[in-house]
Amino acid sequence: MKILILRLSSMGDVVLTSPIVRCVKQQIPGAEVHFLVKKRFADLVRPNPYIDRVIEVEKDPLEQVAFLKKEGYGFVADLQGNLRTLRLRRGLGVPSGTFPKLNLRKWLLVNLKWDLMPRGLHVVDRYFEAVKALGVRNDGQGLDAFVAAEDEVEVGGLHEKLRPGGFVAMAVGATYFTKQIPAEKLVELCRASAPVPVVLLGGPEDREKGERIAAEAGPHVSNQCGRLRIGQSISVLRQSARAVAPDTGLMHLAAALCKPLTVYWGSTVPAFGMGPYYPAGSGDLAEHREVALSCRPCSKLGKNACPKGHFRCMTGQD
Repeated sequence: MKILILRLSSMGDVVLTSPIVRCVKQQIPGAEVHFLVKKRFADLVRPNPYIDRVIEVEKDPLEQVAFLKKEGYGFVADLQGNLRTLRLRRGLGVPSGTFPKLNLRKWLLVNLKWDLMPRGLHVVDRYFEAVKALGVRNDGQGLDAFVAAEDEVEVGGLHEKLRPGGFVAMAVGATYFTKQIPAEKLVELCRASAPVPVVLLGGPEDREKGERIAAEAGPHVSNQCGRLRIGQSISVLRQSARAVAPDTGLMHLAAALCKPLTVYWGSTVPAFGMGPYYPAGSGDLAEHREVALSCRPCSKLGKNACPKGHFRCMTGQD
């Protein structure tokens, strides 16, 4: 059976699909698994041994509809669940499944502060609803994160103080401003970490912020923002002792690697069911830091500026 899994973006959400990919491949004899993803996130899934083919799109999945029709899929698992992927599923005309996004409950939590979100139900558990018709069940083994051979990093070559298992990895950025840990707070964390080395991880857009943090925090800090590919960042993260992150993709990658993790929550909340997801029985290796404010959460995804103008959900963190 040839199965197409849809998850176009973003980094953390793509990582969260890995249990579904693994379980489909392992629980359906002879299954051929294809994964449709935006080009900028393809490196997250390309090394995955449970995926037989990665299909990339620039923006709209309908770019590939003619090609996908020729593939002859027996089932489509839609883990994006938006209008574009709905149109694609209808265009392919084969059996498909999707998952409950709980958008109304999220809206009530954001706008009226009515928390009707189901407790203990992670988005990964909801993803499995998309493949329930195939008899696929959660194996409880958590997330996967794979690194291609060419992306393996010798951390000693990045900074003279780095040794495998002897440093802290910190995420500098996030897609939205209201989920980012402010630079001054990261400086504070880095100084408190001394003399334990710190590696700053992030994209090209985080490089300037990383340089400021490294300059102010001390020589034990190595800024690798914008210098590493996604796979290389995963390799570095895997060699760290623990990680520090806001609600962002690196948080999910740390959970996939079973790293102890401190998460600083800003405008979003764990109640959305999008927190770190560890294997069953491993215990919660994440320490959650939140500031109790009546305005939280102000968004289910994050915002480009604090609606109240004070950003106390992050500036008030100890």
